[in-house]
Amino acid sequence: MSEHPVTPNPDAVLIGEGMTGGYGGADILHNCTIAVNKGEIAVIVGPNGAGKSTAMKAVFGMLNLREGQVRLDGKDITGLTPQARVGMGMGFVPQTRNIFPSMSVEENLEMGAFIRHDDIRTTMEQVYHLFPILKDKRRQAAGELSGGQRQQVAVGRALMTKPSVLMLDEPTAGVSPIVMDELFDRIIEIARTGISILMVEQNARQALAIAHKGYVLVQGANRYTDTGQALLADPEVRRSFLGG
Repeated sequence: MSEHPVTPNPDAVLIGEGMTGGYGGADILHNCTIAVNKGEIAVIVGPNGAGKSTAMKAVFGMLNLREGQVRLDGKDITGLTPQARVGMGMGFVPQTRNIFPSMSVEENLEMGAFIRHDDIRTTMEQVYHLFPILKDKRRQAAGELSGGQRQQVAVGRALMTKPSVLMLDEPTAGVSPIVMDELFDRIIEIARTGISILMVEQNARQALAIAHKGYVLVQGANRYTDTGQALLADPEVRRSFLGG
């Protein structure tokens, strides 16, 4: 359990290493390192204002880094736009405004496949298999669905690009505990197909319970990094970040 700079696994599918930067003013991230291995779930937790979503956005190319680099499958992608990163296999589900409310569920999924020029039907069937309720409601406007179902549409839309890494910013924000459990079950299922998952979560205890790797950020810097289970068991982490 270390409070020192994190040394990521060189085999990680996605690494944001030594990231320092912000949105133009003061730096929000300070030598922050986040990585995820193939088919694993990595979770970023920490107090409000710790820079969790900023770290994820930095990995996705939504802010300029003053220092550090982002690598995907060993390639340096630090200079690429988010759009170019999607083309290389990154899927990103923001916390808000992540669906087209007036379009049907099916149209939302089709929009997700905008970068593809092949047959998308197999992927759509996979999404419907993962989220059966979406198949039932595929003709319905996405904006009419419940919060949990809209999250399923957002995740399904990101999966339509056939990403190797799926990034989720607070996927369970504002949903009931039952819906949260269901979403986490689906996230585990997605990881089992070989897709790497990187997510930011407020529900730290539940998220760490399903995480292969956990990153506790404080003020934009790595405070603790370990397996999800080790972080859950660590008395210091429990006292400071998990409510005892």
